[in-house]
This record gives sequence, structure tokens and C-alpha cells, in this order.
Amino acid sequence: MKLWGGRFKDSESKLMEDFNSSLGFDKKLYYEDITGSIAHVKMLTKCNILTEDECNIIIEGLKDILSDIEEGLLKLEGDYEDIHSFMEINLIKKVGEVGKKLHTARSRNDQIAVDMRLYSKKKANEVIEALHELLVIVKNLGEKNPHIMPGYTHLQRAQVVTFKHHMMAYYSMLLRDKKRVVNALDIMDESPLGCCALAGTTYNTDREFTAKELGFKKPVDNFMDGVSDRDYLLELLSCFSIIMMHLSRLSEEIILWSSKEFSFIQISDDFSTGSSIMPQKKNPDAAELIRGKSGRVYGDLMGLLTTMKGIPLAYNKDMQEDKEPFFDGVDTVLKCLKVMSGMLKGIKVKKDNMYKAVKKGFLNATEAADYLVNKGMAFRDAHGVIGAIVIYCEENDKAIEDLTTDELKKFCTLFEEDIYEFIDYSNTLNRGIKKELL
Repeated sequence: MKLWGGRFKDSESKLMEDFNSSLGFDKKLYYEDITGSIAHVKMLTKCNILTEDECNIIIEGLKDILSDIEEGLLKLEGDYEDIHSFMEINLIKKVGEVGKKLHTARSRNDQIAVDMRLYSKKKANEVIEALHELLVIVKNLGEKNPHIMPGYTHLQRAQVVTFKHHMMAYYSMLLRDKKRVVNALDIMDESPLGCCALAGTTYNTDREFTAKELGFKKPVDNFMDGVSDRDYLLELLSCFSIIMMHLSRLSEEIILWSSKEFSFIQISDDFSTGSSIMPQKKNPDAAELIRGKSGRVYGDLMGLLTTMKGIPLAYNKDMQEDKEPFFDGVDTVLKCLKVMSGMLKGIKVKKDNMYKAVKKGFLNATEAADYLVNKGMAFRDAHGVIGAIVIYCEENDKAIEDLTTDELKKFCTLFEEDIYEFIDYSNTLNRGIKKELL
């Protein structure tokens, strides 16, 4: 049995039937489909389109189907076109002819639109919770490790920072991510139920009632937009893509820092793997997989953008292609957020190795130039003097702070004993201009 076919003489090709079916992936929406249907039936009864008895029978039937699905008594499979036909056909089997009244004043167009909005709201809130958990972990990791480390530009040691400040940069990124998802939820919080196919219904329905019943702020303003809008999915996938970009950047740093070349951190065994041939290896596979999966989420976004770019109003079957990219994108970002949280919890920070890297990187060179500026030299000239000192240090395997005042005076007579206090790494961080780094 199909939910359509009255105007057709010939049966549908089996090839077309399989090609057209979406139950294999939209079965994820079973809970939302039942929730939307119950709200719709309540509204029909409030508007005297269904009787109280009909309402009770249909709602009890829908609740029974939900219970059967969740207890494994009813499998989400079979020769059905989509989750909507699955529900309606099984409802009719359960409650009889009255089940056919469920679809009064409703189209599958507004039905799937409300299902997807309900589902995406639920999953977006899960992303917000996962981001919040990760934010707490990132902040705690930074607070526990306020150690001096090299800060980089161009992946070259640049200036001294702290591990805490480095981690708090990611805290700022993730906090913006959370705000973006919250904002996307606010924008999408409108109910399309009642738009029907594209132009509403001749029945006297109450869209405000169903919007409130389903937890939306209000009904959508325009019917045609209501059934064909997928902006909210695109916006959420955009948010997820930016989250994945931030997770990928952090993953790259974890991969670098855990290598023997850096050796700034050690990843716990829980989130590492080994080699089948090299016994010494401890691979940062969790971080590498997160880095790799960022491209997958970008692909989900680009795929849906491409699907939507040429579709005229209102609903078109192309829009069936919105589900798999969104399901994949949200599942991937949730897994990656949880794995990153678990990995960061077990990271051990190697304080001494980071300090040694600072010593070898001439990371007080800028401060040394500032010292000369404070003595009256133009910064551009001070820059040249310190550059020459760095060359000398490299040739003699020394740090700037290791040079004697006599050695320093060969480059500039302005150097005095107070230079050592001025370029001390801890002192540079304690100065007012850099207190935020601590």
C-alpha cells in the first residue's frame, strides 16, 4: 500500500520503487514523526475536525507503535516508501480505518519539514552539551598547566607564552562555536506544520497550537518557504564545519606536540594506537582521525549546498537528499567532540621539555629589542642589533641570556646589567602588557 496512486493506471517500476525509497535513512526520524503526528491529531480535535474518540484511538495507536519500535517488536524495515508511509500504514493495521484520518489537513511536505526541524533541534542541543563539556576540559587542562612554552608563527618559535594561554585560544574558538549553534537554534525555531503541500489547507486549523505543542516559538511566516526551507540544516552544517576546523587545528598541534621532535605532551594509551610492525610506535590516531573527519563534514555541507542551489519553490524530491548529509555531519561532529574531550583528559604536559624549547628559540629577542628602545634607540635599529646577536648566539651555541655584558656591548654600548632581568622569561610574562598570558 502506498499513500498515493489514485491517478495512476500502471504500477511503479521496482527499480523506481527502490530508487525512491528513503526508509533506509529517514527511519531515524521515527520519534519525531510520531511526536509531530500526535500534536497534529490534538490540533485536529481542538478544531473539531476529529472527534475526541478518534483522537484518543489514533494517539494510543501511535504511542503503541512507538513502544513497539523501542522494544524491538516492530522493525523499521520493509517495503515502505518512507518513514511517513511506514507509520501511517502500521497505524491503520493497528487501529483500523480511523487511522486513515491522521493525514487530514497535512502533507508529507510539511510533515518531513517538522520532523527534520525537531530532529535537528534535538541533535543541535546535544552538540551544545558536548561543546560545553569540552570547554570545561580545555579550561581545566590550561589551569593545571600554566607552564612557559614557545609560541609560534609560521611554525617557527616566536615569543614565550604559556601552555594555559595556548589552550585558552581554543577555549575562545569553541565558545564561539557554542554561540553559533545557539544562534542557529534561535533562528530555526519555527514550526512548518500546517503549511501542507505548499499553500496551506482549506480546513480551519490552528498552527499556533501545534507550534506551541511541539516546543517552537511560532509557526513559519510563509507556507512555501516553510516546506522548502533547508537553511537551518545548512546553517547547522556550517557551524559543524567550523567546529571541525577548530578540532582539526587542535588535533594537528596534539600530533606535533606528541612527536619526539617536540615532546611537549604525552597522549594516554586510551586514545593512542600502535604499529603492526614497529614495536616502539605510539600513534596519535584519535587526533589524526578527527583531523581527517573534518573533510567529511565539509563534504556534507557542500553536498547539501549543491543540492539546494537550483531548486525552484516549493518542495522538490531533491530535498530527500538533505537527510543523509545532516545525519552524517551531526553524528561525526558529536563523536569527534567526545573523543577530543576524552583525549584531552588524559594528556600529560611535559613542563621541562617546553622550557628547554623556549631556551633554544631566542624567544626573548623581541624583549631584548624593547630593552634597547627603552634606552633611547629606534626600534628598527634595535631590531638589527638583536638580529646580529642572534646570529652570534647560533654560531656559538648560546642563548641571549647566556652572553656576558662585555659580549653584548660589542653589539651595542647601551646594554647594562639590568638586561638580564628585563629579558628573563618569567619577567616578560609578568609585565602588565602580557599578564593575560598567565
